[in-house]
Amino acid sequence: MGRHAVQRLLMAIPLLFGVMLVGFLLMQVVPNDPALVRAGPSATPDVVAALRADMGLDKPLYVQFGLYLWRLLHGDLGVSIINNVPVIQELGNTVGPTLELMFASLIWSIPIGIALGTIGAYRRGRLVDRLITAFAVAGGSIPVFFLGLVLIWYVGFRLQLLPFTGRGGPLWTADGLTAIILPALTLGGTFIGPVARMTRTAVLDVLGVEHVRTARSKGLGEFRVVTRHALRNAMIPVVTLIGLQIGFLLGGAVVTETVFSWPGVGRLAVGAILSADFPMAQGTIIVLSLGFILINLVVDVLYAALDPRMRTA
Repeated sequence: MGRHAVQRLLMAIPLLFGVMLVGFLLMQVVPNDPALVRAGPSATPDVVAALRADMGLDKPLYVQFGLYLWRLLHGDLGVSIINNVPVIQELGNTVGPTLELMFASLIWSIPIGIALGTIGAYRRGRLVDRLITAFAVAGGSIPVFFLGLVLIWYVGFRLQLLPFTGRGGPLWTADGLTAIILPALTLGGTFIGPVARMTRTAVLDVLGVEHVRTARSKGLGEFRVVTRHALRNAMIPVVTLIGLQIGFLLGGAVVTETVFSWPGVGRLAVGAILSADFPMAQGTIIVLSLGFILINLVVDVLYAALDPRMRTA
């Protein structure tokens, strides 16, 4: 198991390098000049030129990228052009709220999605199965921003039941819990549908195999047959989908944090791009990409734990 995890980790290193290269090049094609942004619109050309030299922007691109990698190896993500604060400090302040939002979204959406898919598979063709399928399709088709705006308008503004702007505090406090409910419902609501559909398909495939029929012939109850024999063997494709969806959930977190003014990495990335804060934008790209890579690494390890045949792949 450890060897499998190390192999997957080594395979992720070239991917992370590619992400850093693409993120660096994307920032180069942005029309704004970082030196001009730092100096201000009223700065003279001499001041802008001096800042360009100080920031290393007058060097060839390959030299700039090499210096950028060297700073990253030493844990230096640069300094924000806008507020002159180290990027790593700003990221340290926003990673926590983003992890809270991800955790609050997944802790309820994954169990509900798996439960709905299992019920739909067991009740195949009946009314409850059709309702679950319709709900899953609708849930997977609704954009994150639309669901968020609907919840803000109806629950937050019209009924005034929950706050919908900002973070009330840590997740373990009462204010933090009430503030995270609507963002977590928005982000997790689009997650239930794909998980339910994949679980239904996987459980249907497993319910007809020989070992499930053998378990039934031994007189085991249906609940135990479905949960212990069918659902466990159906988890491999479900875990794969969950891992991929969690990666895409990072993109949804960017939208959710922007809609709800949640002080996370996604909102920080949007603000950095809009304000042409290149070091901050590159730092957020690295953090979001690293999160996606780590999530896929965890999925690979879980894959091997559920199916020992994958350990030799």
